[in-house]
Amino acid sequence: MEYNTSELCNLYADSIDVLEPMLSNYGGRSSFGGTVVTIKCFESNGIISEIVEQDGTGKVLVIDGGGSTRRALIDSYIAETAAKNGWEGIICYGSVRDVDLLEEIELGIQAMVSIPVGAEDTDVGETDLAVNFAGVTILPDDHIYADNTGIILSQDALDID
Repeated sequence: MEYNTSELCNLYADSIDVLEPMLSNYGGRSSFGGTVVTIKCFESNGIISEIVEQDGTGKVLVIDGGGSTRRALIDSYIAETAAKNGWEGIICYGSVRDVDLLEEIELGIQAMVSIPVGAEDTDVGETDLAVNFAGVTILPDDHIYADNTGIILSQDALDID
């Protein structure tokens, strides 16, 4: 489904939050949205690899990577696995790598920057908790919508039709 965050802001101005403009699109899908699943980890992506193995139909993985630009949390393997398992997208407060491959994968990916250094594959991190970045608090089961213009957050699913 295609989302227009500008239009959604016009329709739902009083019931949404807008993430500060600090992330860019790296995935093959420029517009995506769904129910939030959260992860908090720092320079380690083992827990991310585990989560994307699960069914992600209708879900967006939101990762608080502490804003690190030293190691990429998302690579082509993680993105391909997420796409294969039906995830709508990944929003990462951190870095990505393999950017030429990421743009070929049918998955929305928004992140801060790219760097060629990969993260460690240890299972360090937490899931299903509130995360804070880009001026908002994001809770599991919130609803998030992204396109090339920006990212918006809502407690409830927005009526797109």
